[in-house]
Amino acid sequence: MTRARPTVHLRPMRPDEYPAFISGSKAGYTHDMVVHGGMPPAAAERKSEEDHAAILPDGLATAGQWIYAVEAEGEAVGHLWVAERGTPERRTLYIYGVEIDEAHRGRGFGRTAMQLAEGEARARGIDRVELNVFGGNEVARGLYRALGYVEIAVQMGKDLA
Repeated sequence: MTRARPTVHLRPMRPDEYPAFISGSKAGYTHDMVVHGGMPPAAAERKSEEDHAAILPDGLATAGQWIYAVEAEGEAVGHLWVAERGTPERRTLYIYGVEIDEAHRGRGFGRTAMQLAEGEARARGIDRVELNVFGGNEVARGLYRALGYVEIAVQMGKDLA
């Protein structure tokens, strides 16, 4: 007998959830810049603080930014952060982050969150979704490829020291 997949949906993040989200988002971005981007830790931490301050100056109330809790069967299992970007000629829904809590990974919640993000784009009349992923994040890259995303730019580097 197979178990039914849990129902997954998005709901706007509550103010009481935001401090943990922003702390984790900054730490995750710092980590990725160090591990996958080769940036010195102090510089990565500074850039993470500056980028988050610039992109989310008013936290959850920042215009054009939407942060959702990903819920499965009424339990928060992660988050999705998106924004509308682009030009007047071509609007895009940009995914700043999709993160499933470690205890809930491997159950399809990330895939479903991405599909729900695509639904959000369509509901807003947007026909393109974009995101950035560090080259070393093979799990995420594999998920995005499986969902039909294609790489549009690749930045490469080589340490000589």
